[in-house]
Amino acid sequence: MSTTTHLLARQRFLPIFATQMLGAFNDNLYKNAMVLFVVYSVYSSTAEEAKFSAIASGLFTIPYVLLSALSGQLADMRDKAAIVRIVKLAEIGIMAVGAVGLLLAWQGIMVTALAIPLMLLALTGLGAHSTFFGPIKYAILPQHLKKDEVLAGTGLVEAGTYLAILAGTILAGFISVEVAAAIVMVTAVLGYFMGRQVPPAPAQAVGEKIDFHIVRSSISVVRQTMNDKRVFYAILAISFFWTMGAILFIEFPPLAKNVLTADKAVASLFLVVFSIGVAIGSMSINAMLKNEVSARYGPVSVVVMGLFIVAFHLVCKAWPPHEGLYSISEFVRLPLAIPLLLCLLGIAIAGGMFVVPLYAFLTTVVDKSQTARTVAANNIVNSASMAGGALLAIGLTHLGVSIVDQLLLAAAMCVGSAWLGWILYRAELELVPAE
Repeated sequence: MSTTTHLLARQRFLPIFATQMLGAFNDNLYKNAMVLFVVYSVYSSTAEEAKFSAIASGLFTIPYVLLSALSGQLADMRDKAAIVRIVKLAEIGIMAVGAVGLLLAWQGIMVTALAIPLMLLALTGLGAHSTFFGPIKYAILPQHLKKDEVLAGTGLVEAGTYLAILAGTILAGFISVEVAAAIVMVTAVLGYFMGRQVPPAPAQAVGEKIDFHIVRSSISVVRQTMNDKRVFYAILAISFFWTMGAILFIEFPPLAKNVLTADKAVASLFLVVFSIGVAIGSMSINAMLKNEVSARYGPVSVVVMGLFIVAFHLVCKAWPPHEGLYSISEFVRLPLAIPLLLCLLGIAIAGGMFVVPLYAFLTTVVDKSQTARTVAANNIVNSASMAGGALLAIGLTHLGVSIVDQLLLAAAMCVGSAWLGWILYRAELELVPAE
């Protein structure tokens, strides 16, 4: 804990930490305000709601697939702090488009013809914003932190991110869309000014040329990164995790409305509990590993996650039918509400314990000149997996598989993640980490 306190007081860590938190808060406030408005105020069928939620998730991830290679090259070959400033300035413009969409929706002006397309356009822009910022938030840590501080820094970034998601999600469930429009603009401006405080982080790959060919550079980045089998298995394990996460996050709003018959505040509560759990898991695994970067607890963590998903599914199946929508105060008094929320918390804690060491793994086993491109390759594979998860959810819904039963797919995927985690740990024991 002393390492954590030490880092939060340092200029070399605090600005990037705060910039990431503001960005995560803004992304989730905007995204959830938009999705909850559409699910609860525009559409009236489970299929339409699940489809919209999946489309929104897919649009957010497309830039990761297309632009991650370019973003990784830029982060390795240019000053990371300079890129942060450009990206955060762009966020102001993106949020302006999104705010207009939210305001049009609030006024009921051309909701399906203009407001929703503008909101989805801004969401895609936020995906691009996150694509260029993503490699930096992890790759800058080994550059500014000591080796024994990297896991603590990664855990703090993950915990801070999910606490920011928590704050944005809570607000999205309780404020109107016009208030959300104002807040996302203010937060974007604050994020830009905080990003300007990030200390210089000079290029680590000096003399290399940037390949602007999106397809060729993406294939090249992934191929080069996968040469190290530890990195290969870590990326595959993270991708399995985020595919499960994509399925769960797509299902939460329609699940809350149509299965648990609860209002949008309860849908937000699900995301809040999930975010708290990941933050707890992120900090817990750092304490258990004592700042050592290792995947030793990965297989057990993800198996426990799968068991909690099965328990969550069983509670949802046992949920009694009800006319109308429960308010959050009515919901938490129901007999099955606490078991349901505890299952969700368990899913998130175990998930955080599984994924955080894997991210730290990616940034410490490769040369510093390759760190950002390694994160970019991870983002490409993760995003393709998440998009696949979104398409799978759409397909299962179209085939008539209920949202509750789709939870079992995420549980089954935990078996694959556990296997990959075990292979990664064996590779970790066999190979000496690269300095």
